[in-house]
Amino acid sequence: MKDLAPKYDPREVEEGRYQKWLDQDLFKPSGDKKAHPYSIVIPPPNVTGKLHLGHAWDTAIQDTLIRYKRMQGYDTLYLPGMDHAGIATQAKVEAKLRKQGKNRHEMGREAFVKQVWDWKDEYAGIIKSQWAKLGLSLDYSRERFTLDEGLSKAVRRVFVQLYNEGLIYRGEYIINWDPELQTALSDIEVIHQDDQGAFYHIKYPFADGSGFVEIATTRPETMFGDTAVAVAHGDERYKDIVGKELVLPLVGRHIPIIEDQHVDPEFGTGLVKITPAHDPNDFAVGNRHNLERINVMNDDGTMNENAGKYEGMDRFECRKAVVEDLKKQGYLIKVKPIVHSVGHSERSGVQVEPRLSTQWFVKMKPLAEAALKNQETDNKITFVPERFERTFKQWMENIHDWVISRQLWWGHQIPAWYNKKTGEMYVGEEAPKDIENWNQDPDVLDTWFSSALWPFSTMGWPDEDSVDYKRYFPTNALVTGYDILPFWVARMIFQGLHFTHQRPFKDAVFHGLIRDEQGRKMSKSLGNGVDPMDVIDEYGADALRWFLLNGTAPGQDTRYNPKQLASAWNFINKIWNAARFVIMNLPEDAQPAHMPDTAKFDLADGWIFDRLNHTVSEVIRLFDDYQFGEAGRELYNFIWNDFCDWYIEMAKVALNGNDEELKARKQDNLIWILDQILRLLHPIMPFVTEKLWLSMPHDGESIMVAKYPEAHAEFENEQARHDMAFLIEIIKAVRNIRTEVNAPLSSSIDIMIQLEDAKNERILTDNEDYVKNFLHPKELTISTQIAAPKLAKTAVISGAQVFIPLADLVNVNDEIKRMEKEEKNLQAEVDRSTKKLGNQGFVAHAPEEVIAKEKAKKADYESQLESVRQRIEELKKGE
Repeated sequence: MKDLAPKYDPREVEEGRYQKWLDQDLFKPSGDKKAHPYSIVIPPPNVTGKLHLGHAWDTAIQDTLIRYKRMQGYDTLYLPGMDHAGIATQAKVEAKLRKQGKNRHEMGREAFVKQVWDWKDEYAGIIKSQWAKLGLSLDYSRERFTLDEGLSKAVRRVFVQLYNEGLIYRGEYIINWDPELQTALSDIEVIHQDDQGAFYHIKYPFADGSGFVEIATTRPETMFGDTAVAVAHGDERYKDIVGKELVLPLVGRHIPIIEDQHVDPEFGTGLVKITPAHDPNDFAVGNRHNLERINVMNDDGTMNENAGKYEGMDRFECRKAVVEDLKKQGYLIKVKPIVHSVGHSERSGVQVEPRLSTQWFVKMKPLAEAALKNQETDNKITFVPERFERTFKQWMENIHDWVISRQLWWGHQIPAWYNKKTGEMYVGEEAPKDIENWNQDPDVLDTWFSSALWPFSTMGWPDEDSVDYKRYFPTNALVTGYDILPFWVARMIFQGLHFTHQRPFKDAVFHGLIRDEQGRKMSKSLGNGVDPMDVIDEYGADALRWFLLNGTAPGQDTRYNPKQLASAWNFINKIWNAARFVIMNLPEDAQPAHMPDTAKFDLADGWIFDRLNHTVSEVIRLFDDYQFGEAGRELYNFIWNDFCDWYIEMAKVALNGNDEELKARKQDNLIWILDQILRLLHPIMPFVTEKLWLSMPHDGESIMVAKYPEAHAEFENEQARHDMAFLIEIIKAVRNIRTEVNAPLSSSIDIMIQLEDAKNERILTDNEDYVKNFLHPKELTISTQIAAPKLAKTAVISGAQVFIPLADLVNVNDEIKRMEKEEKNLQAEVDRSTKKLGNQGFVAHAPEEVIAKEKAKKADYESQLESVRQRIEELKKGE
């Protein structure tokens, strides 16, 4: 046993502990082949920067699950790793180089990629130090990176197989283009926000000089790529002009008027300009009518040679110039300001440009259909909360083909080569043998392409004989924020099913977002972000983990609240003080906790072990259901209220007494309960529980590998539960009266307790020492036959009345008023219960036990009401 400081100090508790766990190899799987495997792969953080509170929440849940399962005897693997995060990391490094007056094109690909690897190494080190500070029990011997050789092999295998199956293709389509990063984006890398814009109404003259049609557009700079104007099929207004030609303003090129299903006759003028190279809907129209595709922009968002005199202008400057020229030449009818939803790049923030481009795509329909079909089988993934399965299905049912190529240098380069002489394309896992005759496709794959393989590529796939793959895949739980469901979760599911024919994880558990105290999303622009490492420095990792887990209701957002963190620290300090008291009151030769003898229990013992049993059962149930917030409340109530406020105080009677045998039993019980509490808490609070467990008599090298508590049938004690509830109600009633009349425990007062029956009298007389210890009476009277004093404070509870004679402290009229208020409250409860039991619908449909419980409550209220009325009469007679 070790001496403990009088106050909990997280720095002292946590310092050096993580390294000791690593030195003991406690984070690695047990290697017990008889044990059930349980695995979680960490959602790999991007090597773009430091971890934020969302990462801390994510990993605190994962580590809690791993520690919990480890203590339950599972062979656990918590696999660490990081994501290369192509666009995000390249953007960070390019921004850093710009400050140094450099750019990647001047450096060349090889030198630039080396700079990014240096960045990766720096931030990977920071992230690992943060994992340590959070206490994550990760097996670093299995750490992976999405660009390491093993994962690169998996990426190449997947790409080539999908290509050979016809599920990856190369084609010219409208994609989302980021002009700043100069790369394609997938749909979910585009954030839509409301921008100020305008509808520009423009005259498109008929080629025969017979007038004009009115066209409205929000992007007049794209008109150089117009190749038609379309009307809806059967629109009577325009049936006579279909087939005629128009003159494209500022250009002079003739374009036809066509009919197409795309046009909504109710929207605007019912006439739409068609620009196949700059709008996804127009692209489809162009395909149906064999229209030319004219790209009018360069990669950087400037206008190209197809824009004529506007060549080289920025797209938005071009818009202004075009509008001005349309006005000068009489083509501009009007400008109508609007606010409309416009796509912006998630990474650079610039307005995305829909643009014709040759890219690599994944054909999503077959993969999505297989994922949806799987949800109808026993191999389905359980979504927690269940509502996110609907989100997943909606995404799968409405998914578009996935553009996977990115015009970047950092990432998995596409395994396709083009023959320098013939132009022939070769796709393979390895480069062509005569490599000097081939050029590899310069593009890299979307980051999510490799991340989608994470659960199985990290286990050694495509080597299906890999020990880890055979042992730990599929994984048991994926824990992540709901905002990443379409980006990552959905992709892991369809790739996992396609390549391993298994679900990648059994459960997909979603938490929400951490918002600031005002409920706003944390962001750099608002300056309201919180560094979890700063929180740990102030309150400790255990307090942060407790706050995060206690705020966890699956799928729900939570708010960062420093007051709750202070409360978390205070709770740990309460545990610390309780443990310190128990340890200080143990004999020098105290042995590790062992099962107590229930035959020797008194009321307090029977009650606390029954409460412990209930807490153990509930925490296990709630952990298994991922209800960590509810589990936290169970733990808090048991530890703070039941153990600290009641049982320890009751145990002091024996610890301060002369009965050595009784004292020894209490010491054994205290050490057992403390041991169980620390084990229950360990998955959430690893540091302080380890410190306290090693400071008391223990059996084993670490609480981390101690057995998690189990419920014991012999601890169930309904009688103790009932009797202790009665005893506590009596004590609380007296304390409330003392508070009302400002009579502290140090003051000397008489206490009279009148019982309805001998059974209740026995409860109090058998535990009179506890009653006296908690109430400090001058004289204590416990009986079924008590003449109530005329002037007294009265409390009426189920089965008893408490009188405290207070002739010098209480005004009779005030006491009558108080009792009349109590009478009114009890009458309301009786009326409510009577009405409920008189409701035929309730009586007909409610379970019998519910009806019986309501009847019992009504009888109890009626008994209390009668006692209050009698007391009021007695007081009035004595006035």
